[in-house]
Amino acid sequence: MEIRCNLLKLAVLTILALPFFTTSAFAWGCKGHQTVALIAEKHLTPEARQFLDKLLNDNAIDPQLKRFCGNYSSSLLADSATWPDDIRNTARNGSWHYIDIPRRSARAPLASFCGESGCITQAIAAQLATLKDGHADPHKRADAVRYLVHFVGDLHMPLHASTNNDEGGNCVPVQYFRRKPHERNHSYVPNLHALWDTTILEHDMEGADPAEYAEFLEDSFRDELPGWKKAGVDIENWAWESHELAETYAYGQLTPKDPVETPAAVHACTDDNNVGGRLLNLHFVADAHYQEVAAPIVEKRIAQAGIRLALLLNEAVKSLQTSN
Repeated sequence: MEIRCNLLKLAVLTILALPFFTTSAFAWGCKGHQTVALIAEKHLTPEARQFLDKLLNDNAIDPQLKRFCGNYSSSLLADSATWPDDIRNTARNGSWHYIDIPRRSARAPLASFCGESGCITQAIAAQLATLKDGHADPHKRADAVRYLVHFVGDLHMPLHASTNNDEGGNCVPVQYFRRKPHERNHSYVPNLHALWDTTILEHDMEGADPAEYAEFLEDSFRDELPGWKKAGVDIENWAWESHELAETYAYGQLTPKDPVETPAAVHACTDDNNVGGRLLNLHFVADAHYQEVAAPIVEKRIAQAGIRLALLLNEAVKSLQTSN
């Protein structure tokens, strides 16, 4: 499978194939989260796989729930991967999907960057504790697995661990190939966050389904997998990796350069002296070169998320069985 082939020649055809609007609400989109889960599934221990399959099967997702990505019937873990976005509004768990670390922040304990309603690293710790609590309600433990599958994926998306008073890039209008940005409902399409959420990834997938893409990524990073496994679970480090990748690539490769803002509270693109409108006037461009530079980063983060999710789930199940 040629995942990246002559981007300049294929750019026009690819743009025509892209959806006109790209949602910025779902990091990695449906296919990306499903790919993370499918990679993780291959690296679960037999004991963890059996335990998780039973827990998820016995405590199934509400069949009446409207699924944005539909059901992924061939894998309970992949089906679980998109569930937290399905309940995002009703559960009011939006802040659990990211951590706003201002650009160029020095490394510090991540708790200092969490808002009052929490953040992704706190959410991972809380859901992991629920999963490992053998006395907790089984349905809550199954939901904890679903959250963990999703949040480990989210944490590996660079713009879920960085912000420039722009809601993690949601307020950064960007021309992507021929698509020029425009305002829509006080936001902008295309925007930097949406590119990294779904557009760059799906361009790179070239029509592959999640299972095929998972195989491609495992083959591509086969030599690096042992090192990732040996490093173990380090949630804070994963967050800082994403933050640094956002600075170097997501923001750093934009043309022209995106000036660093003095940190301020932003809840809409009209805040901070209309940050979205100011950035629109800078005319940012993400062209074929940007796609070519960003795609390998996206590939690696999806692959790392899958391997690291397996490590986290394997350790959780092992601790449960040891305590019993």
